[in-house]
Amino acid sequence: MKRVSSAAVRPYRLAAVAALTAALLSFPAPGGAAAQQGADRGCARTDMPRVPGAEHQKAVCLDELTTAGTVESGHTDPADWAGLTPAKLPTPKGVPGVQIDGYFPDSSATNTNHGWQHDSQFVLRLPARWNGGLVVSGAPGNREQYANDRAIGDWVLGRGYAFAATDKGNTGAAFHRDGRTPGDAVAEWNRRVTQLTRAARATVADHYRRAPARTLATGMSNGGYLVRWQLENRPELYDGGVDWEGTLWRAGGERPNLLTFLPQALRHYPAYAAGGPGADKARKALHGAGFPRGSEFLWPYHHENYWDLTQRIYREEMDPGFDGDTEAGTPFCTPGDPDGPPCDADYEYEDRPDDVRRAVAKAGLTGRIGKPLITLHGTLDTLLPIGEDSDVYARMVRESGRGGLFRYYRVEDGNHVDSLADAFPDKLRPLTPCHRSAFTALERWLGDGTKPPRSRDVPRPDGATQAELTRSCPLES
Repeated sequence: MKRVSSAAVRPYRLAAVAALTAALLSFPAPGGAAAQQGADRGCARTDMPRVPGAEHQKAVCLDELTTAGTVESGHTDPADWAGLTPAKLPTPKGVPGVQIDGYFPDSSATNTNHGWQHDSQFVLRLPARWNGGLVVSGAPGNREQYANDRAIGDWVLGRGYAFAATDKGNTGAAFHRDGRTPGDAVAEWNRRVTQLTRAARATVADHYRRAPARTLATGMSNGGYLVRWQLENRPELYDGGVDWEGTLWRAGGERPNLLTFLPQALRHYPAYAAGGPGADKARKALHGAGFPRGSEFLWPYHHENYWDLTQRIYREEMDPGFDGDTEAGTPFCTPGDPDGPPCDADYEYEDRPDDVRRAVAKAGLTGRIGKPLITLHGTLDTLLPIGEDSDVYARMVRESGRGGLFRYYRVEDGNHVDSLADAFPDKLRPLTPCHRSAFTALERWLGDGTKPPRSRDVPRPDGATQAELTRSCPLES
C-alpha cells in the first residue's frame, strides 16, 4: 500500500482546469403524453422515466430546473461549480420539468453526493418545454456531476434542451486510485460519457415519445477533452460538439501534455519569485515551457493552487512508479535536491519508461473527429497553456484531414477559470459568453448549414467593460 501524502487527500476542486433556437432547430412542440407533462410542471408524478442501465435513480418534478431553483431545493451542489463562472453571470429562470439523479454500477466510491458513496453518478434534466435536443457533458477537473450546472446547464436548459452530466466515474484528488493499472481512471471517463449519452438518448425518447433530433457534446477542461474523444471515437452518438479548452493527451503518448510543461513551471517558478539575478532566466524558461508572455501576474496564484497538485495527481495516474511508495509525490518539494525524495519539479517525461507513454495512450487523442467540432481556448490560460494544448490539437485535426469539420477560436485574454476574470477585470475576460457564441454557431452549422466564422483569434474589443464582456463574445469581430 502506498503512503498517502496529506495534500493528496485534501478536498480538491480543479477547474484544470457555460429567439435563435426556433429558427435554428425548428423542432415541433411535444405532443401526446409529453404535452400533458408540460402542462403539469413537466412531469407525470406516477410515470417517471427510467434511465436504462442505472443501478439507482431518484426522479422528481421541479418547478425550476436551473440553479435559480435547484440551489434552494437541494438539487445541485454549488461547491461543484464554484469559481467556474463570472460572479455576475445571469441565471435563467422559468424552466420546470423532471430531474433524475442516479448512478450506474461501479466499484469505486469517491463521490459522496446524496450520501450514496458511489461513483458514476449522473444528473439528467428534462424540461417541460423541450426543443427536441439533448446536451451531454462531463465534469471539468475532478469535480462531480453538478459542476457544469452554472456554466452550461442553466443556459442550455433555458434554450429548451434536455441536459445530462456525469462525474466521469471517479472524483477528487485521489481519483488515480481508481482502476487496476496506470491510465485506467482517465480512460474510464470516456466510457462513462458514452454510457450516459446512450442512456440519456433512450430516456429522452421514452419521456417525450420521440428520439432527440440533435445530440450535442460540450464541456470545459477535462470536460472539453471528453468532447474531443467522443467525436473521434463515438461520432455516431452525436451531431457535433463544443470543446472549451480541453486537456490534451495524445494517442502515441507524445508530448506535449501536462507532464511535460507543469514540471518546468514547478522547477523554474521559485527562482522567478525570489527575484535577483536568476529571475529573468527563470521567466524566460517559463515562457519556453509554454506559459504565455503577459501571464506573469497569474503565476503566483497558479503555483499555489494548481501547478503542484495537478502535476502530482496526474503524474500518479500515469506514472505511479516515479516516487515509489509515496502517493502523489511531495508537495512543493525543492527541485534538484539530491538528498530529498523524488520531486515532481524534477520530473522528465521523456526519460520515463515506455509503460508511462502506454498509460497516456489509453486516454490519447488523434484529431480524427467524425462530427463538427468547435474548440475555444484563452490566450492567457495559465494551467493548460494554449501553445501546448489546443494549438497542438488544432494541428492534429488538420493533419488528420478533418479540418472541414473543425473551427478553432483563440480568445484574447481568456484564462482557464472565469472567476479569475472577476479578480483581474482589466487583464482577463470570461470565456463563458464565448462558449455560448460557439454553441449557437454550431447550432447554425447543423441547422441551416451556415458555416461558423473561420478559425481565428478573437480580439478583446477596445474599451469593452467587464460587464459587456460577460454578456457577449462575437466570434466574427
